Amino acid sequence: MNISILITFAFLLAAILLAIRSSRGKKMSLEQWSVGGRGFGTVFVFLLLAGEFFTSFTFLGGSGMIYQVGSPAYYVLAYMTLAYVFSYYLLPPVWRYAKEHGIVSISDFFRSKYQSPFLGVLVSIVGIIASVPVVVLQLKGLGIIVSETSYGMISPTLAVWIGTIAVTVYVMISGIHGAAWTAAIKDISIVLVVVFLGLYLPYHYLGGLQPMFEAVQAAKPDHLTLPEQGQSVSWVISTVLLTAFGFYMQPGLFAAALSAKSEKVFRRNTIIMPLYTLLLLFVFFVGYTAILQVPGLKGADGDLALLRLSLQTFDPWFIGIIGGVGVLTALVPTSVILLTIGTLFATNIYKPLTKTKEEGHIAKVAKVTVPVTAFISLYFVMNGGNALYALLLMSFSLITQLFPSLLLSLLPNNQINKYGAFWGILVGVITVAYLTLSKTTIGTLFPDLPQVIKDFNPGFIALFVNVLVAFLVSRLKPF
Repeated sequence: MNISILITFAFLLAAILLAIRSSRGKKMSLEQWSVGGRGFGTVFVFLLLAGEFFTSFTFLGGSGMIYQVGSPAYYVLAYMTLAYVFSYYLLPPVWRYAKEHGIVSISDFFRSKYQSPFLGVLVSIVGIIASVPVVVLQLKGLGIIVSETSYGMISPTLAVWIGTIAVTVYVMISGIHGAAWTAAIKDISIVLVVVFLGLYLPYHYLGGLQPMFEAVQAAKPDHLTLPEQGQSVSWVISTVLLTAFGFYMQPGLFAAALSAKSEKVFRRNTIIMPLYTLLLLFVFFVGYTAILQVPGLKGADGDLALLRLSLQTFDPWFIGIIGGVGVLTALVPTSVILLTIGTLFATNIYKPLTKTKEEGHIAKVAKVTVPVTAFISLYFVMNGGNALYALLLMSFSLITQLFPSLLLSLLPNNQINKYGAFWGILVGVITVAYLTLSKTTIGTLFPDLPQVIKDFNPGFIALFVNVLVAFLVSRLKPF
């Protein structure tokens, strides 16, 4: 057997063993399983929040987007930094309210704030639907990583099956505790590997970063500028705002934030996290190098750029390390998302519908939901061809529909009621679904508008409709 496969699976086995060990001596109630009993300090919360972003997208999608479209990929750096600025003001009041009311999910938050079980159910459904593309993204990335680093000995299909089974067992055993401990290993290793690749590959092939950019300028000048239409400046700005608004609306990140033991944790993380986003620059450097050294990858195959370049550069033992780190970048966020989906379904859909009050039974339902969701996501992995960055953007367009109602609920005088929040979110999500399925943009709806407006992210249409409906319904059906 190839040494690279052994090393890659050694990382996976170590993560599972660590998950088993992390759950020892703990009574796995739903709160302990999903938010760690709200006992995590600065380090673990940082690792969980970072783990939710530094994922398969960081490892493959970042370099893949640079390879495919070039400079529009820089929106990621901007939205991450802006999202962390928002978190300085947004998360402390959310955490205080959640602790006071025993809240463990974003759906619980909406249900309690607006005193509406139906709104809690809707938010759960939206959260689950928006989370599935992210799970698909991680499993798709996992399959690519294992298949490529095994030199084709393991097919992508088999790799995804192995990964899905492993992450399901991992989550059901340890909950968020395993994710937190594994994130520590993952974050240290990903920093070392990504920085090394981002510096070594440009110097090895092109003599440095400046020669790399000069070579890209000569071969693919369009990759170093924003296009005049399509993913233009206005697309980047609107996408940055849309994704920054929706960043902490992701159920997994919301739950990870609730695991903190004090609100001071968020202030400290706000200082550190924007610096951590600079790690993506090294991923981008790999993408630029791959443009010149691994030409010809079309469409979603651009996500193979980092791995294909590494395979032609390094010995099998180092490819195994890259594969192992890549497995962890998929394992940690997938586990957090799956346990969050389980919590959302059990507490905000199953519990209200069945009127069950037995906490032990609800916890079991949450755990059973994990494999069901994992295998539904597996189906979409097998039957979809979207690039990783496209899946990420689709998820954000859906989940950002929760932002206006959550933000307004934190104000002393909320201008919308439970009816407005419900219908605003519902109409916003339906609008996203229509725009996505029909591939409609602002330009196709209003062809005579200036190009700068036509290039706005279509998710903004949904967000505008969401807010408009929320305020209108709240006026027609008063408090």
